[in-house]
Amino acid sequence: MKSTVTKTFGILTAGGDCPGLNAAIRGVCRPAYDRYGMEIIGISNGYRGLVENYTRLLHPEDFWGILTRGGTILGTSREKPFKSRSKDADRKLGEDKVAAIKENYRILGLDCLVVLGGNGTNTTGWLLSQEGLNVVGLPKTIDNDIVGTDYSFGFDSALAIATEAIDRLHSTAQSHSRVMVIELMGHKAGWLALYAGVAGGGDVILLPELPYDINVIARHLEERAQKGKSFSIVVVAEGAVSKEESLMDKKERKRRRQEEGSPSIAYRVAGEIERTTGMETRATVLGYTQRGGIPSASDRVLATSLGAAAAELLAEGRYGRMVCLNGSEVCSVSLETPAEKIKTVPRDHYMIDTAVAVGACMGI
Repeated sequence: MKSTVTKTFGILTAGGDCPGLNAAIRGVCRPAYDRYGMEIIGISNGYRGLVENYTRLLHPEDFWGILTRGGTILGTSREKPFKSRSKDADRKLGEDKVAAIKENYRILGLDCLVVLGGNGTNTTGWLLSQEGLNVVGLPKTIDNDIVGTDYSFGFDSALAIATEAIDRLHSTAQSHSRVMVIELMGHKAGWLALYAGVAGGGDVILLPELPYDINVIARHLEERAQKGKSFSIVVVAEGAVSKEESLMDKKERKRRRQEEGSPSIAYRVAGEIERTTGMETRATVLGYTQRGGIPSASDRVLATSLGAAAAELLAEGRYGRMVCLNGSEVCSVSLETPAEKIKTVPRDHYMIDTAVAVGACMGI
C-alpha cells in the first residue's frame, strides 16, 4: 500500500442524477481502497444523509461492477443545508442542519468528504470547507454549466440522448410537413441545446443566453418553406426567454406565463410560431429521459479519470479542491472557483458561429 494522508473519507452524490455517477464513485473508491487502503463511508441520499447520519461502510463488492450502471448506488437528494440560513424564518433550521453535518463528520471519524454533484453540490462543499471540514468535489451535470472545468460528466451522455431524439423527430416532421419544437434541459445555460442542436441539424436553436425574437424565427421558417423545405426542427433550452420576457423581473415573467397557461417553453414557442406563421407546429418535452440510462463511453472515461484524480488529492491531503478537465489535462481548482457561479454560453463561442454558419437561426 502507498502512504496516504487521508485514512477515512465519506462519499455522497447530491442534486439531480445523471449518467456517470457510478463510474465516478468507482473511479474514486477503487484506487482509494486498492492503492491506499482507505476506509470508505458511503453516505445515502446526498447531504440529507449526512444530516441524518444515514451511512454505511463500503466494501469492494459495493463499487465493483458499477462502471456501466446509470443513476447512483448512493441515492441522491436536493437537500441544501445552507439555504435555510438565508431566510430568517428558517435560520435556526439551517443552522441545525449544518451543525448536524459537522457533528456526524466528527462521529464518523472522517478525514475528508467527497461530494459528486453540480453547482449547488460544490457550492455546499465550499461552504462546508469554510466551516472547517475537508472537502473534495467532482463536477457532475448534464448542463455542463460548472465553472472551472471544460466538461462535466453526464453531458456527453445527455447530448447523445438529445441528439437521437432530434433525429427521430426529423422523420415525423418530414412526414407531416410540420414544425417540431423539442425542449431540452438547461435552465440558465444552453450548452446542451446548442450542441444537440448542431449535432441534430436543428433549424432553430434557442438558448437562455440569447433572448429570441419570434419575428426573426418566423421569417427564417417562412424562408425555408419558400425554398421548398416542408418541415423544420426547433431546439429550445428550457430556460430560453423572449426579448420581451428578458426585460421582466422573475415574478412578472412567472405571472405572465401562468396567465398564458402554457406548461413550458416548448409549448409557448410552438404557439407563437403557429400564430405568427400559420404553420402546423407541435411540441415535445424530452424531460428526465435526458438524465437516465447508462453513461456513454466518453462519460465513463471522464468520470473514471476525475474519480482517480480525486483519490490522489485524498492521498496527498489536498483538500478544498474540485477535480476538473482543462484541455486534455485532468487537474483541480479551488472549490471556491465553481461556488455560486454558472458557466453560461458566451455570445462569441465558436459553436454559435458554427450553428449560424450551417444555416441555423438563433432567434436574434
